[in-house]
Amino acid sequence: MAEYRILVCDPLADEGLQILENIGQVDCQFNLTEAQLAEAATEADAILVRSGTQITAPVIEATQRLKVIARAGVGVDNIDVAAATRRGVLVVNCPTANTIAAAEHTIALLMAAARNIPQANRALRANRWERKRFMGRQISEKTLGIVGLGKIGSQVARRARGLGMKIIAYDPYVAQEYAASVNAQLGSLAEVLTEADFVTVHTALTDGTRGLIGAEQFNLMKPEAIIINCARGGIVDEPALREALQAGTIAGAALDVFVGSEPDPELIALDNVVATPHLGASTTEAQINVAVDAARQVVEVLKGQPPRWPVNLPAWAPELQAVVDQYAPLVAALARLHGALRDDGVSRVELRGSGELSADHLTMLTHHFLVTLLAPVVDEPLNYVNAIAVAEARGIQVTQSKTTSISGYPDLVEAIIEAGSMRCSVGGALLRPGEGRVVEIDGFEVDLVPTGVVLLIWNAQPDQPGFVGRLGILLGEADISIRGIQVARNEVAGQGMMVVRVAQPLDSSLLEQLAQLPGVTRLEMANFD
Repeated sequence: MAEYRILVCDPLADEGLQILENIGQVDCQFNLTEAQLAEAATEADAILVRSGTQITAPVIEATQRLKVIARAGVGVDNIDVAAATRRGVLVVNCPTANTIAAAEHTIALLMAAARNIPQANRALRANRWERKRFMGRQISEKTLGIVGLGKIGSQVARRARGLGMKIIAYDPYVAQEYAASVNAQLGSLAEVLTEADFVTVHTALTDGTRGLIGAEQFNLMKPEAIIINCARGGIVDEPALREALQAGTIAGAALDVFVGSEPDPELIALDNVVATPHLGASTTEAQINVAVDAARQVVEVLKGQPPRWPVNLPAWAPELQAVVDQYAPLVAALARLHGALRDDGVSRVELRGSGELSADHLTMLTHHFLVTLLAPVVDEPLNYVNAIAVAEARGIQVTQSKTTSISGYPDLVEAIIEAGSMRCSVGGALLRPGEGRVVEIDGFEVDLVPTGVVLLIWNAQPDQPGFVGRLGILLGEADISIRGIQVARNEVAGQGMMVVRVAQPLDSSLLEQLAQLPGVTRLEMANFD
């Protein structure tokens, strides 16, 4: 049996240690300085950490035989993933081991907020018997709104359904069929917030979801509604939440996560707030699960098997990688364009390629496409290795196929998304290495360099005189510069398309004004940056 050397840098459940001891020598050293850690890791084949140890670039560069760094948990902020990738070291984590614990804590906070349990407990400990003051609310037959129907959100839905709640959910990257499988009905964010008696958030924290629930959203909610956040601090705008709670815009909040390392003292001091110190994963079972999951992945990597949850990109064959690297920016641009063109669920994704693209190239490029498409919305780690598995777990069918060239472009990539009866197609061509163009948008033939901000305008009267002038006046009054205009070379179903490149993103009110121009049947904004 090979004698692997495994360095464990943070306390780990015995169940995980036993798995590691079956394949090698386990060295547990805690609270090391960077220099001490670098020395201890020199001969290690694997390093296993939780959140307490920082695996920095100097530590990684000091190793001689390191193959894998395992994080017994989800976040990898304490690991220099880029440095690990450069050294050919695989980084793995455990994104699902805490799922049940987080879902159960969400339900616990929901119940605690609905029945005023922490407040009543504090009063009773202070020798105050205040039954009338702490009149609670029944949750059976109430509506739970779930923002983000990923792994944790789905588990919350199943448990809430068992408690007799009606489930509505907002997740633009979940198929209707998948939502139905967890007894949830999909709706827009506004519909979920308007209808729900309780709202719970389970999205990733990205630029697109930061402040997702703010003053505007609180004003949509029922005055008796309660919001729960066990996901990430920052998804809910804390100053706006404090104002909404103080003004009675909503009835209460239950929070397990906060923007900074310490919660806003004014927020958690409010009588209608229930707060816990990030306990979502703090169960004995969850800690055993992450230990076992991390240890098993260490074993898989050391034995030359693919791990379940890789974080960074393992090396691909150089000849495949060289071609993929040329097309990857174009494929990512097509994904961003799709993000602008659709706002409902996804049931199917297909990537088609012509020319030099083989089946292996398309499989690799599909991962690139899905990472860009799904990263803003999923609540779990997503990378170029597991993107297809994550999509399929959300009920999205993923396929690739070869196709013949269209519009005279020999090297073409076409990305098709379906959601129910809706079908949306965009195509891109590689004119020369590293230089891609969007050449087709839902049947319209264009020649678009995928950079910056563009407006896509469908016009039922493509030859209408004065349209460009009226468009320019509205943009000029808003101090928005036009950097280029092109008209699609063809019409589709009697409509034309105009592509307008602008200097900066437009706010929603200006977009609404432009959409009201005579002849405009649809207007979308795409930001390729």
